[in-house]
Amino acid sequence: MMSQEQNDRITRVGPGTPCGKLMRQYWQPAALAEELKPDRPVVPVRLLGEDLVLFRDDKGRLGLIGRRCPHRNTDLSYGRCEHGGLRCVFHGWLFDVNGQCLQQPAEPESSRMHLGIKHTAYPVIEKNGIVFAYMGQGAPPAFPDYDCFVVPDAYSFAFKGMWECNWLQSHEIGVDPSHVSFLHRFFDDKDPEQGYGWQFRDKTTGSDLVMTQVMREFDRPQITIVPADYGFNLVTLRPMSDTQTHVRVTNMMFPNTVNLPMSQEMVLTQWHVPIDDVNTYWYSMFTSFTKPVDKEQMRNQRLLTLEPPLYRSKSNKSNNYNFNANEQAHETYTGMGHDINVHDQFAVESQGQISDRTKEHLGQSDRGISAYRRLLTDAIAKVEKGERAPMTFDAAEAKRITGPATLDGVAPMASWDEFWRDAYRKRRAAATWSNFSTAAE
Repeated sequence: MMSQEQNDRITRVGPGTPCGKLMRQYWQPAALAEELKPDRPVVPVRLLGEDLVLFRDDKGRLGLIGRRCPHRNTDLSYGRCEHGGLRCVFHGWLFDVNGQCLQQPAEPESSRMHLGIKHTAYPVIEKNGIVFAYMGQGAPPAFPDYDCFVVPDAYSFAFKGMWECNWLQSHEIGVDPSHVSFLHRFFDDKDPEQGYGWQFRDKTTGSDLVMTQVMREFDRPQITIVPADYGFNLVTLRPMSDTQTHVRVTNMMFPNTVNLPMSQEMVLTQWHVPIDDVNTYWYSMFTSFTKPVDKEQMRNQRLLTLEPPLYRSKSNKSNNYNFNANEQAHETYTGMGHDINVHDQFAVESQGQISDRTKEHLGQSDRGISAYRRLLTDAIAKVEKGERAPMTFDAAEAKRITGPATLDGVAPMASWDEFWRDAYRKRRAAATWSNFSTAAE
């Protein structure tokens, strides 16, 4: 358990808060690139408690500036993209991607007032379908050479969804390997396409068993935290006999990213991004190791359960996540359908807008959560002292941060560590887009 003061320090993210200062030292997803429509490349963004507007100007440049015009506070998300910037429709003030006011057409022709008007603006960059923003002080860190960033666009797909709760409880489900044995449990072994839902229905490496079947039948995981340059590996063993063990390796990339195997072909990298203190977007980037992805199919599949423009789930608190008692008795552990995103959403939203950690009791299976909170608490303290935020990389450091290595497989009990590292190296080397060192982290 922790005190209310400690809980506030690691959950509140608005400007000037301890955790907010830390989170602003990293690139954060701000929007999907596809939200910037060709005929209307302007979208409102709320990120870390700040109201902003993202736009692509008529020269193709991306800009992220304050949502309220500094003239009379009118909403710039209704502005016009023209003449090298975004123009407020109230009085015609024009701002470029750096927030500089270029024109004030209602002012006298000789006026130089616009030269002294610099609106809030943050650097942005697009990476494989996600637009990232840097809201911190000084030069932004370099992007590591993670697989999800170096893979060609054709092998990657990005999407997002909204959860109505604090970012930290959203992120903590990603460093909780034990929950998949229960929350995502399916009872139907006959039809993996239906019985196992959309995710984790592939066979685990080195076995004919389906991933969810293994995690369901062997539900007392042995969790080890392995420090890494980017955060840590979560190595989860589920012994199956005296000679074999299921080994699942996932990753926590500090401060708010997780990386995990969805199948033998696909890896998921997911950011848990604070909209504000009580709302969160998860951004998912899927990376294929074997073949180009069918983006349209993946998008349509997710649109069955998520509704733009806010990307809220159709199953939510207002309809009890479409809970069905008969389904819970015979098909799924939750009774909330076959999409594990809905299961996760229920688990984190039902904790409240901000989970009351003064009343929780962590056990051995929560090692990932405990390890993450220690990292987060230490990082907040360092930034408060004026020190460099941990795991922010310069260009040379970032080139050395690759992978991260991840796998789901059945390994010999005596050599599981060598097994998963070697299996990742082989998969990475065999990837048709492979172009750098395949050494596992």
